[in-house]
Amino acid sequence: MKRIFHWGAALSLIALILLTLAWELWLAPLRPGGSWLVVKAVILLAPLMGILRERVYTYQWSSMFILGYFTEGIMRGWSDTGLSQQLAWAEVGLTTLFFVCVILFVRAERLDRARPAQ
Repeated sequence: MKRIFHWGAALSLIALILLTLAWELWLAPLRPGGSWLVVKAVILLAPLMGILRERVYTYQWSSMFILGYFTEGIMRGWSDTGLSQQLAWAEVGLTTLFFVCVILFVRAERLDRARPAQ
């Protein structure tokens, strides 16, 4: 099960990076031609290598880190219209999936460490 949670977290984070890039550069940027909000995609690269390498510490801090993106998605989901609103709700879905997979991965890791060696 731990592998499923690992890949769920990794793939949802990669999908969130791609969604953010597409959203702020082409699909529905705040300004025509793209906006500086694309920097939020670059910030998402910070936990990526730790997640891919299954570093528990990265999983732990990224569970709090991702809540900022969840909050942005909620705010823009309620306030934006059209495609931007749909992208915001997609962001909420991806951040929720990431958060759940991260929490379940850390839980499974702790159970593995607590289990006596056989």
